[in-house]
Amino acid sequence: MANGVKTVLLLGALSGILLVLGELAGGSQGLVIAFAFAVVMNIGSYWFSDKIVLRMYRAKEVGAEHPLYQSVARLAQRGGLPMPKVYIIPDSSPNAFATGRNPSHAAVAATEGIIQVLSTEELEGVMAHELAHVKNRDILISSVAATIAAAIMMFARMAMFMGGSRDDRGGGSNPIVMLAMMILAPIAALFVQMAISRSREFAADATGAQIAGNPYGLANALRKIEAVAKRVPLEANPATAHMFIIKPFAGTGISALFSSHPPTEARVRALLGTI
Repeated sequence: MANGVKTVLLLGALSGILLVLGELAGGSQGLVIAFAFAVVMNIGSYWFSDKIVLRMYRAKEVGAEHPLYQSVARLAQRGGLPMPKVYIIPDSSPNAFATGRNPSHAAVAATEGIIQVLSTEELEGVMAHELAHVKNRDILISSVAATIAAAIMMFARMAMFMGGSRDDRGGGSNPIVMLAMMILAPIAALFVQMAISRSREFAADATGAQIAGNPYGLANALRKIEAVAKRVPLEANPATAHMFIIKPFAGTGISALFSSHPPTEARVRALLGTI
């Protein structure tokens, strides 16, 4: 229920940003266009946000013949969850995420890098963490936040490229537009941070340890993923950084604002403290 209310509030707030941006960029006509875009995004992000995010990372679905699918199937049964779709992301950086609108329409994705780097126990700890997000119903709010924030950033870049617009009175270019574009992406990042609580990672870690049967695999995996990801960063869209099990370490500046992950060592301590 709480996540449902949070989703509605997030949709409204990010839609408001789109409307303000549209008016600044194109006056009353831009406002109408932004309103139509917001309606489409609200509907689309609810029904298709999982597909959009998976397509962003060129994720490929795998079937029952794949070892990762088999591990997820065992974990899903142990956690009392419907079997999610399983995807592989063609990237050498180790990471993983879950997406979807509810447990019956969920997907988990892991990079090729994480499969190569982790042991079987560690990989199952990671996938148990992602299934915990499904069980805790975190995935809708994460997917919606990622989709709309990414759309706002894209909209902002397009408006900046066009150099703003002329105001409704034809009095020349609107200097407010350029300033709005400069601050829009950080605002979108701030909304994602507000929507995605850092505490959800601790909760998913704890639930994931229960599903896996012990906290050791996940604890070891978190340390290993962080160490390798710093050397082999994932080129992630900043708007989706909060979805991954470890911050993708792809970029600085604006990307640093999307820091919804607690420190890895704090997560490890919390996991081992449950023993």
